[in-house]
Amino acid sequence: MISFYLNGKSCEITHLNPNTTVLEYLRLHERQTDTKEGCGSGDCGACTIMAQRLPESSSEAVKPSPFFTLNSCITLLSLMDGHHLMTAAYLADNPDNHPDRATLHPAQQAMVDCHGSQCGFCTPGFVMSLASTYENHRLQAEASGSTDELSYDEVVASIAGNLCRCTGYRPIVEAGLTMGQIGQQRDAAQEIAKDLTIDLATDAMKTSHTPAATATNALEPVLTQNARQLFMPQSLEDFHQVLAANPSATIWAGGTDLGLSVTQHLVDHDAIIQLSAIDELKSWTLTDPDDTHAKNNSLNKSLVLGAGMTYKTMLPVLEQYFPEFAALFERIASPQIRNMGTIGGNIANASPIGDLPPVLLALDAQVHLRHCDVANHTTDNQASYTDEVLPLSEFFLDYKKTKLRAGSYVVAVHIPLMQANQHLYIYKISKRYEDDISACLLAAKVDVAADNMTIENARLGLGGMAAIPLLAEKTQQALIGQPVAVDSFLTAAQMLPMDVSPMTDVRASREYRMHVVQRLLVKCGKQLVVDVEPVSA
Repeated sequence: MISFYLNGKSCEITHLNPNTTVLEYLRLHERQTDTKEGCGSGDCGACTIMAQRLPESSSEAVKPSPFFTLNSCITLLSLMDGHHLMTAAYLADNPDNHPDRATLHPAQQAMVDCHGSQCGFCTPGFVMSLASTYENHRLQAEASGSTDELSYDEVVASIAGNLCRCTGYRPIVEAGLTMGQIGQQRDAAQEIAKDLTIDLATDAMKTSHTPAATATNALEPVLTQNARQLFMPQSLEDFHQVLAANPSATIWAGGTDLGLSVTQHLVDHDAIIQLSAIDELKSWTLTDPDDTHAKNNSLNKSLVLGAGMTYKTMLPVLEQYFPEFAALFERIASPQIRNMGTIGGNIANASPIGDLPPVLLALDAQVHLRHCDVANHTTDNQASYTDEVLPLSEFFLDYKKTKLRAGSYVVAVHIPLMQANQHLYIYKISKRYEDDISACLLAAKVDVAADNMTIENARLGLGGMAAIPLLAEKTQQALIGQPVAVDSFLTAAQMLPMDVSPMTDVRASREYRMHVVQRLLVKCGKQLVVDVEPVSA
């Protein structure tokens, strides 16, 4: 079974279509209609809910996990195993003996006071995004003793994944800036705020929330309905067993793009292997060049990111080792998507407009694949497998086609660390600054000579230009050996049509894409000239 809390109530489920999304469960099974369905594709934020991971047992004494938001329309319910799900209706403190005197959550009260709602359809989603930010800020303040209030930038960032069609955003942002004051006023009046965190030790149900797939046999599904099955392996060994036995199953990590197959294309996956419980895929490390899985890298150390790491968990790591890459994250999707989407899913999905692959191509990243031995698998033994580490540039074959095959998955991504003479530039073009898909993306890594006067090497990753993310090989070759000067990039830009014939779609025409990327390459040259100064003889 899967087990979780919904608005303070314990839920345990054994029989349910594995393709059921959180939104579908809320509205159709629980009649929890305060969560709205807007776009059904994770774009508008109307379906936003808030969640918090539960401790694994009632005796576990740990500080509360942070709250996070997600798009319930594209999130499988099984991903919420071991979590507390909260909707807008739960936030208000409405005692049974005073049903007419509900105390709204500061985020809700602020939306009322600042007139942040008009038609009201998007309001629950905005409330959840603001409430999550408020609660996390409160937890941090309690831990550090800080009295700082939320900044304008923090409030704006928190609602980046929510769209409003009526009021405009000024009163909503004002509500975000005001909710802290409301909370402080209640604290001063000694009004006890509702604690949204579930305390398993005092919960009347005293339900154990050990991870769902505790069946003795890893091959047993945790959810079934008719012929459809959901597997939730708890370790890599279990995963190999399940995958070898079900090689055609859909592998589901965050599912922020795969979820569209359910909501937009109405696909009912017969078998799903859900990876959220496998901690081995969520870690990162630095690897020496002589490591088995890094031997094809350069002499540099590599950052190894587990395929199950989400954008949110990757961000502090990239800020430390690749700050230019980290800066792109505020342009990638929304907080709700970044809380769930994974690097492995973004690569394996092989979308030509994915934001990560062009940057990883420019950084000369390698992808670590694992191929389970499907042909010789038996249920009596652990599944055998072979590992393959190859340049990411060899991974993408054609539109939505990769080196993955039945029984294969992405284990990790290896990224050589930047050296002092290397410079990284990333440019994303989209119709909206936030929460939008790329029309085109250019990532350029340029190596300069010791005297800062010559380009020693260049790698140019392109996204949104063709059926796959790719390297502009002829263009980057035209830069090698050339002076660090804008003219070098102007000349190289003329080679771009030899590398790619851009596509035309609803986001941009081929002519626009070509012109923009050529100009972005020149912009890269201008920035490089500013960033490096020739060394005097």
